[in-house]
Amino acid sequence: MIPEFYKLSQSEIELMYKAPILVCILIAGADDHIDNKEIKGAITLTEKKQKRSKSHLLSFYRELGADFEDKLKIVIQGFPINVEERSPLLVEELARLNSIFKKIDHNFVTEFYGSLREIAAAIAKSSGGLLGLNKVDDDEAKYVKLSMVKNPASK
Repeated sequence: MIPEFYKLSQSEIELMYKAPILVCILIAGADDHIDNKEIKGAITLTEKKQKRSKSHLLSFYRELGADFEDKLKIVIQGFPINVEERSPLLVEELARLNSIFKKIDHNFVTEFYGSLREIAAAIAKSSGGLLGLNKVDDDEAKYVKLSMVKNPASK
């Protein structure tokens, strides 16, 4: 476990590790279809973050990156298939991060929040537009800014 999580309960730690996966599912599934390109994009992005992450997040992404594809598939299976049922549950779970962020080092959560936003943007761009070139569709656009999670830097 990374040191920033020592003050958290087990369920809070689990949510922190699950948050990037929840973001992937929320954005990739916003159009009611999570395609392989979006899943591979999430995996690739996590692997890159694991290698090039900022100092506060390096350990986090190394731990998260282990068996990421399996973790992603397991979490997907835990949610409803129907987007109208799935998205509100994902939004609600991600909103729980707001209370957790108050318990963690400010620098870490600021970088973590930025990282979640980067993941959301990358997933949204991974399969849209002309020939798949960086277009965010309307369904993804309503979630891509992760408005359910407050920016910890704006305190």
